Amino acid sequence: MYNTFTMTQKRTYNVIFKPEPDGGFTAIVPTLPGCVTYGKTLPEAKAMITDAIGGYIASLTKHEEPIPSDESAFFTTVNLVVPNAHHAYA
Repeated sequence: MYNTFTMTQKRTYNVIFKPEPDGGFTAIVPTLPGCVTYGKTLPEAKAMITDAIGGYIASLTKHEEPIPSDESAFFTTVNLVVPNAHHAYA
């Protein structure tokens, strides 16, 4: 999963876009700890996270660190039924 980065390699990263209560979107790359950014619109958030990923990879390369990617990763959604707040355990 970790390889040395070269300018000709393509990388795949899973990105989570979370709508914010006051508007806009936070973008998070779970595979790259701390790689988080924000955009006022979804296209802006996507552009911002693309730039953030590039900067993150540049830093890893500069420090000769391995570069993770999500080529073999997958994700799914898990839905749970949880008790209402007034039924929560103390």
